[in-house]
Amino acid sequence: MLKKIICLICLCVSVTVYGQGNNVKKINDAVMLRISKDVLKDKIRGGWAGQTIGVTFGGPYEFRFNGTFIQDYQPLVWQDGSLKKAMTENPGLYDDIYMDLTFVDILERVGFDAPVDSFANSFAHAGYDLWFANQAARYNILNGVKAPASGQPQHNLHADAIDYQIEADYSGLMNPGMPNSASALNDKIGHIMNYGDGWYGGVFVGAMYSIAFTSSDVAFVVREALKTIPSQSEFHQCISDVIKWHKQYPADWKATWFELQKKWAEDMVCPQGVFSPFNIDAKINAAYVVMGLLYGNGDYTKTLEIATRAGQDADCNPSTAGGVLGTIIGFNKIPAKWKAGLAGIEDMNFSYTHLSLNSVNAISYKHALAMITRNGGRIEDDFVLIKKQAPSTVRFEKSFPGIYPIAKPSVRNKDINGLTFDFEGTGFALMGRAVKKQKDAAEYEFEADLFIDGVKTETGKFPTGFRTRRHELFWKLDLASGKHTVKIIVKNPDANYDLKGDEYVVYDNKPLAAAN
Repeated sequence: MLKKIICLICLCVSVTVYGQGNNVKKINDAVMLRISKDVLKDKIRGGWAGQTIGVTFGGPYEFRFNGTFIQDYQPLVWQDGSLKKAMTENPGLYDDIYMDLTFVDILERVGFDAPVDSFANSFAHAGYDLWFANQAARYNILNGVKAPASGQPQHNLHADAIDYQIEADYSGLMNPGMPNSASALNDKIGHIMNYGDGWYGGVFVGAMYSIAFTSSDVAFVVREALKTIPSQSEFHQCISDVIKWHKQYPADWKATWFELQKKWAEDMVCPQGVFSPFNIDAKINAAYVVMGLLYGNGDYTKTLEIATRAGQDADCNPSTAGGVLGTIIGFNKIPAKWKAGLAGIEDMNFSYTHLSLNSVNAISYKHALAMITRNGGRIEDDFVLIKKQAPSTVRFEKSFPGIYPIAKPSVRNKDINGLTFDFEGTGFALMGRAVKKQKDAAEYEFEADLFIDGVKTETGKFPTGFRTRRHELFWKLDLASGKHTVKIIVKNPDANYDLKGDEYVVYDNKPLAAAN
């Protein structure tokens, strides 16, 4: 009996979880994590460096391997000059980073309680290019649809896309051991551009980074972070499957890849991914991140290679995996091979920002100290005491219930002024483009009316500028099942500019097989 009491006392007082001077203690019934300031800085630096290395490494393979993986015989190239070359010659590669930095900058300038409009307006007016959910949200904000409506399914056809998943790293890095605090921040910012599974991607990534400060066990970090996601969501089910298949095929990541392909590879809403190998969906790409982490098992090279070889968004996925693992092991333990050339770019500002790796490391450390005290921890001379948070599940959301693609006819290169087409189903999404015929022409904005079954339902604006473009020309998903007629009338056609169609997806409330 005495032996049991002694053991219980030891457990309550101090349990070492990793590294010298990193302890878990119970103080006034609160579980407190004690980390040296040097370790905290090293992990934050590892997180930012890790994602920068990962996106640079995967950049050449982004969406070049869709519905397949990169075979073992194909070498993945990494050189000492890879980082500087990409930073100077391909700055748009770093959307993983500069989107994070947009939010970090607002937190620094406006404060932790900055209203959502501060974040939304900052990225909507920024000079960088965007795609999918981000671009749809930007267009919404610029045209009067404010956050969080800008990310909701009725306004954003890409609500389930990967966008906030690749931008939430900062939230976990500034909330060490406090995943619920990260989730609260991600609730505000993540809903600017995403909803449902798309939002869950950001919550999950933020939680992994946060929990990465508390354990060196990669599998534990993944499992604990998944507790923040509702079990009834497809995102949770998909990641749970990866965990299950990793146990079933512990030495064969390709077996897990094939299982994912069979069960989760369908993109049901994104028009560019429907009936195509392309998949920008958050959950399948998060699955590749988790696959890299679990099968890499702490090996930095193996982790990056698996997350890249899995395909699809093959730069963003190793960026996330590399950042999470970089936080777990810390900057100093990232192999020298991967840090070669890093010193030459750490003071270079990322394009479209005034922040570099060194400056964001300092800001994230400053933010982490502030969040630690804000959440009941305290700062000591050389250490911090973090009031650890057990992961709480965020609310359930589902973006597009009962939506299934059934056809994808082409209207490629057809002028949409007067364009008419019939379909049978519950909705459609028309892809296309507004462009200048001459490169040196001024930008122009078309306006066009959408008529469904003879009733005008919307007037759309279509800028020719890429940064302000509308991602799809028109779409509507909530029609009664049956036959419908679409007609488009351009209000201000101009012979110097084109507004042309591409393809349109037809959706119904039941899958194609059942429809037949």
